[in-house]
Amino acid sequence: MQATIRSAVSFTGTGLHSGVPVTLRILPASAEYGIWFRRADVLDVDPLIAAHWENVTPTRLCTQISNAAGTSVSTVEHVMAALAGCGVHNALLELDGPEVPILDGSAALFVDGILASGVRAMPAPVRALQVLRPVEVRIGDAMARLEPAETLEMDFTIDFDDPAIGRQSKLLNLANGAFVRELCDSRTFCRHADIKAMHACGLALGGSLENAVVVDGARILTPGGLRHPDEAVRHKMLDAMGDLALAGAPILGRYTGVRAGHAVTARLLRALFTGVDTFRMVDCTRGTHRNLPGVGADRVDLRRVA
Repeated sequence: MQATIRSAVSFTGTGLHSGVPVTLRILPASAEYGIWFRRADVLDVDPLIAAHWENVTPTRLCTQISNAAGTSVSTVEHVMAALAGCGVHNALLELDGPEVPILDGSAALFVDGILASGVRAMPAPVRALQVLRPVEVRIGDAMARLEPAETLEMDFTIDFDDPAIGRQSKLLNLANGAFVRELCDSRTFCRHADIKAMHACGLALGGSLENAVVVDGARILTPGGLRHPDEAVRHKMLDAMGDLALAGAPILGRYTGVRAGHAVTARLLRALFTGVDTFRMVDCTRGTHRNLPGVGADRVDLRRVA
């Protein structure tokens, strides 16, 4: 069954890149509504943006969506991952600024708010996107691929020169609340040497040691250190989960990412949807639905990892 949240939940913070204070409200929505963003501060043009791969616009270091009127929302990936990971298919996300608040740099606070509100089943079947044959894209040394699988699986590898990160790989089956248990608390990360360059480009203006893991060679500069020894690759998987949610339906397939970022996953979705016989939409059976991300997600699991 499709699902929405039981009651509205709010989050207030600054945008990671804009540094602008913003409040985000997640509101219940009717069956078949999907996920939409609404810019409450935009009054003279269309403020509504569908959370859909066709609306992704090129930007650095985050995922941004925009509508035909030019209204945009950036850094949508963490809240989109939280919605997908909690099994929410329909919601209106209303915010009063240009960027989703970064909060602690992970999706844990979004997940906590959603699960505290509760998820309400709706009298409509869940339609899933079943991958029928492999689709792969490359940008430089980054690669992302989708291939057939019975549930959403993810296999991710990263490789950084900094010893604090190094080479990390992780494989997960994301069924039955695995996102909440394994990924949602992993924070965005960056190298200390890159911060000045990002600031010069008008990026990461709201970044701090409170909302990102900052590394300098072999050192972790963020107080408290890592939440997981492989927190970096887990966060990359969190990002990919949010970007894949822009497909507009749960994906039945195996995602493989090697050094993949937002642009690569966005291009992968475009290749999937514009390819020939690459996918089909299916009504989930009871057995299929039981293995979707979010089914079985529990706030108790979040408390164990946060």
